Amino acid sequence: MAIPQGKSIHPADTHAWSPPLPEAAGFKHFIVETPGLHTHVAVIGEGHPVIMLHGFPQHWWQWRKIAPIIAAQGFQVFCPDLRGAGWTIADDPYIERQTRMRDLLGLFNALGMSSAHLISHDMGAISAIQLSYEYPTRVRSAIQLAVFPAFTKFHLKLAPAFQHLPGLIWHRPGASLREMFSARYMAHPVSDDIAAAYLAPLQRPQIDAAVRPLTRKMIIPEALRILRGTYRRRRLTVPTLVVYGRQDHPTTETLIKTICPNPDRYADHVEFAYLDDAAHFITDDAPQAVADLAVDWLGISTGQPEVA
Repeated sequence: MAIPQGKSIHPADTHAWSPPLPEAAGFKHFIVETPGLHTHVAVIGEGHPVIMLHGFPQHWWQWRKIAPIIAAQGFQVFCPDLRGAGWTIADDPYIERQTRMRDLLGLFNALGMSSAHLISHDMGAISAIQLSYEYPTRVRSAIQLAVFPAFTKFHLKLAPAFQHLPGLIWHRPGASLREMFSARYMAHPVSDDIAAAYLAPLQRPQIDAAVRPLTRKMIIPEALRILRGTYRRRRLTVPTLVVYGRQDHPTTETLIKTICPNPDRYADHVEFAYLDDAAHFITDDAPQAVADLAVDWLGISTGQPEVA
């Protein structure tokens, strides 16, 4: 689809941005203006629209190795910086449980996009889940990385998966989040340069100040809804692929099978996939494997054969 440029959508002058935007070949950068929000979106390719929602504490650059592979198969890939991350600017810092979901609806509408495929990771998966349940006609299919399905049953063995939350709930301005990219969460911890590229936007006071409300007002309330069974009383109609790294403890393949029994009871079409050499930051640990899974899934969802 052609990107409708005008008053609400215009090319971004990234050379003037501080901190500087990390480099990634092939992407074009735009600012999409919606009420109260100036969203930076990196775009690559042409064809069926795919929206990729980054995790925390990351931004659009998380998809730098994956989006080009998907785009080469006949898709147009949109990688927005979500509210409170990257180079997106919000007029009002207020964030609550569905703020980012409403932002996504605004982005869809501004781009003239009736529906799209969603690929999401970590915190980005919360907004993808919400959109899939609340506005299923806007989501053609979904790929959910490193986050369990919304119909998950609570299990005590899940507790270690939340051990990082206190540090985010009580995040001190200026405190480093470098530990997020350690061996605790990665099969292949990234270099200091890559971690610095991810964490650079936290130099902006607005982004650093968003850590607490994103955790307190969005993640905690939504996690409680999931664990209380809210979504087990609803039905997921969007075809969804859930992908985990086998080293993403404690959410191992064995535990996922325990907390997600009988998925057909809660969803029309859900599949699970596991990657051996990956942990929580699955897109950095195994970008090619994630891209391959995504291309296969999107090809099935669109009914199009893969491009040789």
